[in-house]
Order: sequence, then structure tokens, then C-alpha cells
Amino acid sequence: VDRNTAIEHTLADPTDLWVVPEDLTRINDFVLKPEGACIDDLCVPIRQDRDSEIFVTREEQGWINVTELADRLKQRYVVDADARVWGFGEIPATRSAFLKQAMAPDFKLPDRSGNPVSLADFRGKKVMLLSWASW
Repeated sequence: VDRNTAIEHTLADPTDLWVVPEDLTRINDFVLKPEGACIDDLCVPIRQDRDSEIFVTREEQGWINVTELADRLKQRYVVDADARVWGFGEIPATRSAFLKQAMAPDFKLPDRSGNPVSLADFRGKKVMLLSWASW
């Protein structure tokens, strides 16, 4: 899912992105529950009764380290510290469902005439996808 999320408050840290739990949900749909950060059936255990590399409490506010969560999920990310911009890639564990089903996720692309074509339009038919780039 492509999204841009402006975060108003972060914890000052030169290397990691710390956000409040509500912003975590806005960033990547994870919800902080008593057992940890969860999305659908995927949960990353997070103890919230003491400070750690993934969760801290400051002035009675809990903070989640999004970069540590990404590391635990093997999610790639990039940062431009000067611009205060973070970019997070797909979470590999959330992509495994379609691999188990041997079903590609639906997407739309324009055909040669510019008309949108959905992969779902070809359900039940054999499809060859060819990807090419000049680089």
C-alpha cells in the first residue's frame, strides 16, 4: 500500500523513528495490543511494562520504535535524516499468504492504449507477465 503519513510528534533520536501507538497504525496498519504490535494474524511481541529497544515510556506516553519493528519483520527502509523522511518497504511476512495460495495479488496497469487492465480480468486463464527495465 502506497501512503504518505505526516507524523506530528516523534521522540528525538538520531537513528530510529519513535512514534506513539496511534501513529504506528497510520504508518503500517499495526495496532499495539497487550501481546504486541499486530496486523491481522501477525503479532510481534512487545513488552510494555518496561523500556526496551522497541518500546519506551516517557512522561506517561508509550512510544514504539518503528525501525526496530521493521528490523524484526525484515522490512527494508531508507531514511533521509536531514529531511526527516523515512520510507518503508513491504513487510515480507504479509506477502506470504499469496505465495501459499499460488495466487498473485490483483493489480491494475494501463494497456498500450492507456486503458486500465486488472489482473483479475484474466482469472481462470493462463497469464504471462513480462517485466522489463532499461537499467
